[in-house]
Amino acid sequence: MAGTRLPAFANEPFADFTDSDVRSSFAEQVKHAAEAPFFEAPVVIGGERLATKGTIDSVDPSLGQSRVVCRSARSGRAEVDRAVEVALGPAQRAWAAASPRDRVEVLLRAADIMRRRRFELAGLEVIEAGKPWTQADADLCEAIDFCEYYAREALRLAEGQTLLQAEGERNTYGYQPRGIVAAIAPWNFPLAIPCGMVTAPLVCGNAVMFKPAEQTPGVACRLFEILEEAGVPSGVLAYLPGYGEEAGAALVTHPEVSVIAFTGSKDVGLSIVERAAHVAPGQRHVKRVVAEMGGKNAIIVDDDADLDLAVPAIIDSAFGYAGQKCSAASRLLADRRVFDELIDRLVDATKQVPVGNPQDPQTVVGPLIDEDAFKRLSAYQSIARDEGEVVLQRSDVPATGWFVGPTIVVCEDPGARVATDEIFGPFIACLRTEDFEHAMQIANSTDYALTGGVFSRNADNIRQASEHMRAGNVYVNRKITGALVGRQPFGGYGLSGIGSKAGGPDYLLQFCEPRVVTEN
Repeated sequence: MAGTRLPAFANEPFADFTDSDVRSSFAEQVKHAAEAPFFEAPVVIGGERLATKGTIDSVDPSLGQSRVVCRSARSGRAEVDRAVEVALGPAQRAWAAASPRDRVEVLLRAADIMRRRRFELAGLEVIEAGKPWTQADADLCEAIDFCEYYAREALRLAEGQTLLQAEGERNTYGYQPRGIVAAIAPWNFPLAIPCGMVTAPLVCGNAVMFKPAEQTPGVACRLFEILEEAGVPSGVLAYLPGYGEEAGAALVTHPEVSVIAFTGSKDVGLSIVERAAHVAPGQRHVKRVVAEMGGKNAIIVDDDADLDLAVPAIIDSAFGYAGQKCSAASRLLADRRVFDELIDRLVDATKQVPVGNPQDPQTVVGPLIDEDAFKRLSAYQSIARDEGEVVLQRSDVPATGWFVGPTIVVCEDPGARVATDEIFGPFIACLRTEDFEHAMQIANSTDYALTGGVFSRNADNIRQASEHMRAGNVYVNRKITGALVGRQPFGGYGLSGIGSKAGGPDYLLQFCEPRVVTEN
């Protein structure tokens, strides 16, 4: 492959579940993951598998605590210190000095391994993360996309930038790795987001300390194994499962860590920003933080909107994967002239949404990830009864596991908790608006700025939303979830995050130091 140009990037196609062979193959892998005994995920430093005194169990959220999927190690300060020490050694220096093409080929091999193990990996997501079939498959496709896209972006950056030249001197502009990157990953996209957070700094020549979410260490362990098989050298990538307040905190404060890539809650993200700003004695750099921290995303429905288009898109955006997406719709702002009809249709359609075990291919709304999430959602359902009119609260859910049915609440106060807090579940607050200007005012009143959408046939209103809606990703007349690498680079601003969009042309720059050399 060396010396040849890669074909243009194209998104990995989703599985065709209308094909009976595809359905049976996927079902077989889901069944295997559900029936297999739990497996262990040790700390891995310098290629060495290490046990720890403590362990963490991930469980099938459809069954609650009754079935362990993965028993991971519980790394802390000692393991982080050891991993960083190894990363400062010769392996990382050799990796940084390797040709960009060599590093790119590692990512391409990883993508091929994921394709080969596609249904196995997606089947594990169904069990460990509670993802429905289509959501698990889409997560796998996005992981492949990150590998393929960042490989091509790394080759582009390797060509450097063009500078002005003057007679008698030569000016060059290139990039070098920043050093050690801490990747602190979430559970809701347990393969795709960690894959992007890890492969981007790796392909730029950095060492990476990979701390997965404690809810999904099994999927993360498989990702680590794939990257290891693909050729990431021992010592360059460490696998450090553990709790955020232990392993995560140790990574954030370690003086040798140059970049912290984080995806998770706003409170944790802001804490990371604050702690990363401290320069420890002997630290010779200012840490860079790349953080995606969630949203309170609004969909505006104009008075001339096509409700046949809007209703299914709202349901998909609000309730897909039980609303456990930072991009999920959690506020519906509808013009008073269509509000009542829209709510009636939304309620009727939501009553038909399949809720249940994600092993069933028909399931759309599966379980919440853990007991803490279940308790939070249950509390907000109680708050909703005080702050508005609950027009739908599905209770026809499985008796075991952490299931909460879709909830739709109509409220009058844009400042209500249900209309301002990030709830992270199958829950949407609906507000009546006087006109489009009023809807935009409410939409932009949040501190978050992640995703937003508008359903309208009015070109002026569409233009206003496209230009002025407070969101990093604005969607017109379609659902607001399901961003694709290279097509809808993803990320927000405000209190939704810091940094360039994942899956976009600026993302790799965050893990590089630009460098100019002028020669007389």
